[in-house]
Amino acid sequence: MAAIGKSGHTGEGSQAYSAQMKISSKAALLSGLILPGIGHMVLKQYLRGSVLMFSSLVALSVIVTRVFQRALTIVDRINSGDIPVETGAIAEMVANSTSGADSLVESTALVVLGACWLIGIIDSYRLGVMQEK
Repeated sequence: MAAIGKSGHTGEGSQAYSAQMKISSKAALLSGLILPGIGHMVLKQYLRGSVLMFSSLVALSVIVTRVFQRALTIVDRINSGDIPVETGAIAEMVANSTSGADSLVESTALVVLGACWLIGIIDSYRLGVMQEK
């Protein structure tokens, strides 16, 4: 009777399965699932990683700050009695709370964040493939 190894396969004629992930895949996943630039750090591309991380964090902070300010304004108007505590009235206030300049800043920050994420994934995968060769 053949012994079963750690991989769950018998030792007879089967090769052990290795769960090693390629560095290109690991870098792309880290950049895509955690934060753009993390994959570059794993690949020791510190300048590129730092630029992507900084740009992403700045864009994310702009978005979060604007949304938080808008939410506080709406809460203040509810507390002062300007807006009734009704779902429809609050939803209408949320929908109408953006001005042209705010919308442009938030849209730009969102585009920058999305671009950093795509660049982080694609470039870290590309650099990982080059390192694997």
